[in-house]
Parts: sequence; structure tokens; C-alpha cells
Amino acid sequence: MTTTGTEPGVAIDVRHAVAADLDTVVAFRLALIREYAGHALYGRVHPEADVRAPRLCEEQLASSRDAFFLAESHGTAVGMLRCTESHASPLLLPERFAYLSSAYVVPRWRRHGVLRTLLARAERWCAARGLTEMRLHNVAGGVAATTWASLDF
Repeated sequence: MTTTGTEPGVAIDVRHAVAADLDTVVAFRLALIREYAGHALYGRVHPEADVRAPRLCEEQLASSRDAFFLAESHGTAVGMLRCTESHASPLLLPERFAYLSSAYVVPRWRRHGVLRTLLARAERWCAARGLTEMRLHNVAGGVAATTWASLDF
């Protein structure tokens, strides 16, 4: 299923990533990690990250519990968002929820509605799976936190 963005003047299509998109998914994941080079946690990149990333992303792309969504403009990938169906503690509700991670938008495409369009597609994926709650994995503070806050996170 493809979703089209609504930002004026910008054509953004979002689709479910497939195995053939592995190189793009890997490139975006590594770019996201590298943006946080000075972060206490994400700045400690494994020396073999470039070798490990394709295997990890390939497994996640094949998983029935994961969905990677790619935003494209005129056939060029400009952003990505990963959703994972997760299980909470059996002592808490909801028992299942969506875990959002690996949100990345190519820098020159930021502030054009790409993340908002990706999130709208993720919300439909969640609804189709009966998931009523989304939880976000994000670095606290900074521009990313402000962006997510503007999207009600």
C-alpha cells in the first residue's frame, strides 16, 4: 500500500519496504547512527557496523513483526520509519504495542512533511494489526525531540 503525503508542493509516497530495499534501509540506518556521533550511547558505533548492518536489516525486513516504511519523492528514497509489534509485561496494558524506531529523513528533505507522512502510514499499519498504542525510541532533547513533540509524542 502506498500513502501520498499532503505537504503543499511536495510529492511524497510511502510504501512498505521489501527485501530489494535492503541497501537503502542499511544506508539510512547507518546515516542515522552517524548523526549522533557525539552522543554518549549512539556515539559508540561498533567497528564492524557496516558489515553487521546488512544482516540485521535483512532479518528485520523479513520479520512478520517488523515493518519498514520508505518515503519517496519521484522514485528517490527520502526517509524511513521502522515499526515493530512488541509485547509488554503481562502485568501491564496494553499487552501489545507498536515500537517506533529508526526514523530517518534525508537532511535536505526535513521540514517537508516526510516524517508526518511516514507516521500516518505507521498508524494505519498499527490499526490493521489491532495495536492501539505507539511507543517511540528517540534520543532525548535536541531537534529530533522537538520534531516528535510536534507530532504529539
